[in-house]
Amino acid sequence: MNDRPVYEAGFSSDALESAQRVVFVTRKTSAKVRGLAEQPLMAFPHLLLRETIALQLLTIVLVGISLFWDAPLEQLANPLLTPNPAKAPWYFLGLQELLHYFPPVVAGILIPSLVVVALVVIPYSKVNIEGRPLWESRGAQHFRLVLIVVVILAILLGVFEAWTVLVPTVVTGGLMVVSYITPQDAKGWTGYLRTRPLSWWVMSWFIAVAVILTVVGTYFRGPGWSWVWPWRPYGR
Repeated sequence: MNDRPVYEAGFSSDALESAQRVVFVTRKTSAKVRGLAEQPLMAFPHLLLRETIALQLLTIVLVGISLFWDAPLEQLANPLLTPNPAKAPWYFLGLQELLHYFPPVVAGILIPSLVVVALVVIPYSKVNIEGRPLWESRGAQHFRLVLIVVVILAILLGVFEAWTVLVPTVVTGGLMVVSYITPQDAKGWTGYLRTRPLSWWVMSWFIAVAVILTVVGTYFRGPGWSWVWPWRPYGR
């Protein structure tokens, strides 16, 4: 019997497959592997030219917008008068909205730290590299686990009355239930949800929460961080 391994040369996009390189050494050759001779692209002028064009187009667009819409500036700053509400920049309004519901340590330190740690750790994890649908293997077990996590998270958000986070959480959980009970051969938007992996669900929930927190903090918060309607001026 021939116990020698069989090697096949070819191109592959399998993320789980470990590439193996085989070198054949003869009497008149040395063990040197040559790379592919590709045409190099220089940073100048190829990259810098494209960046310059993009910068000029962005400048033209910003100047054009400034000609038709005024910047939402307030009166001159007065150190003796604090505006009410004092809102952070738009990219921090989601965090300021969380401070309305949770203690400062939780909303200002714990939650942002967990997000940063997750962004650092997730790329090194090997969870569902193939991007298989969430319910493809062990669907019932995954469904029970997801349902428990969503219920616990909903109860926790309900205790703190964090409605702006609770609503997208419940909606995302409901769509996951719909995708689970949808047949595998279904078409349309339910069939699309049926084929989504866990990473897609987590990222969709994260984006929905971030967008809702920012929108609510921008347009629906008035004096004392109370709920106001954007079409009603403060004080009426």
